Amino acid sequence: MNMTEITTIVTTLMSVALGLTILTNIVVQVIKGITYDKIPTNLLAFIVAFIVTGCAFYVWISVEGIKVASWMIVGTIGLAFAVALAAMFGFDKLKELVNQWTGIQAAKAKEVEKDV
Repeated sequence: MNMTEITTIVTTLMSVALGLTILTNIVVQVIKGITYDKIPTNLLAFIVAFIVTGCAFYVWISVEGIKVASWMIVGTIGLAFAVALAAMFGFDKLKELVNQWTGIQAAKAKEVEKDV
């Protein structure tokens, strides 16, 4: 296996993980409004990540006609954990970043008004 093949595999895996994380975030945001007082959001994200990743794995093996090996199942579970963690903590950190940014912008605006 040469470096080009490794780069292609890693890029594809990162793209799949990003896509699954975005899909998980969207599904969790939609379902969260319904189940807000019934189930913790992080648990919901965890469950949704495993369902989305498992479905993506099933679609991949069905389309490609691949026989399932044990390492594929272990890899799918590992990817599901990574997607769940990214979905749980990534969205919260993004929201925190946006709030900090708007807070900084508001403070700068007040400072400019104060100087005028």
